[in-house]
Amino acid sequence: MENFIFCNPTKLIFGKGTIASIDAQLPADSVVMMTYGGGSIKKNGVYEQVRKALGSRRVVEFGGIEPNPRYETLMKAVASAKAEGVDFLLAVGGGSVIDGTKFIACAMGYEGSDPWDFVRDNSKLKSVTPLPLATVLTLPATGSEMNNGAVITRGSSDEKLAFHHRDVYPRFSVLDPEVCYSLPDKQVANGVADTFAHVLEQYLTYPCHAMVQDRFAEGILKTLVEIGPGVVKDHTDYDTVSNYMFSATMGLNGIIAMGVPQDWATHMIGHELTALCGLDHGVTLAIVFPALMSVMRADKHDKLLQYACRVWGIDSGSPEARIDEAISLTRRFFEALGIKTHLSDYGIGDDIIRSIVDRMSERGWKLGERGNVTPDKVKLILEAAK
Repeated sequence: MENFIFCNPTKLIFGKGTIASIDAQLPADSVVMMTYGGGSIKKNGVYEQVRKALGSRRVVEFGGIEPNPRYETLMKAVASAKAEGVDFLLAVGGGSVIDGTKFIACAMGYEGSDPWDFVRDNSKLKSVTPLPLATVLTLPATGSEMNNGAVITRGSSDEKLAFHHRDVYPRFSVLDPEVCYSLPDKQVANGVADTFAHVLEQYLTYPCHAMVQDRFAEGILKTLVEIGPGVVKDHTDYDTVSNYMFSATMGLNGIIAMGVPQDWATHMIGHELTALCGLDHGVTLAIVFPALMSVMRADKHDKLLQYACRVWGIDSGSPEARIDEAISLTRRFFEALGIKTHLSDYGIGDDIIRSIVDRMSERGWKLGERGNVTPDKVKLILEAAK
């Protein structure tokens, strides 16, 4: 196991009726900016619950944060927050709204001329004190409700990049599984795929004798295999949705990452597919991950065999046959969620592959747990995903 320091300060408030607890968590004199997306919270009752819980505090609303939150939109929120004297941010939504709110929090304290600079270069955030924020999660997927990362898109340059800041963890996050009942099936499918991929990025690397972290990761993966396709079709059973929601949070809050190597090449490649082609994030992961497993199988050989045995129950046959079956079952799992898993399914061909490889080359990126997913390897992965 590698050395690590772990600290996650987010208070998790989980269960039925917990939105009402917001009042007790916020300073009474806060000026709150409430951020949200396209307005679904006004149709499913969440908006009314949150406004009631905010009590008599002054509230500034900012809606319209897109899936894959856009820098251009978020800068309007920054201007509004500054003009209104906002001192606390409350994100009500899924990972995109929460990620966008983290950007707003950091941009409020950034003294440079263009906050996009700290997205491109996270070292520029060292002297920034973000505005405090909290979340009400409405779509389980990204784990952003309990971590310190965010992914932002800039439309003018077709870029989708991640940033992290040690102080942008939500102060608290409210998770009420009942808010998931009204979600579209497609969003749940993407959320399950995203969660599954998050766990694989931290688990499917190389052995480092982290027994507890491995078993924890395998438990999340097995839970998703068991409930994933079913929860997409029917997400109105409280206990099932609770396990899906909690899996998403635990998949990316730092616990299974302690002391282990991490990959994240699939995510970085997937971000380019979203930026250039507009594919849903969960869809890009379902396309790329099986292909990456195949291309990088020599590097991931031992963990692929462990994954095959412990997650899929494959314990007979030659090592290569077991790995082949595990990769096949992974693809079939994504497809059972209703997600197509080949680039050709979305009309994406060699021109986009070339563009992504060129971008990786221009940035000098070497991805993966060993830093050996070079642009040439990215090309092989995308070709395997065709």
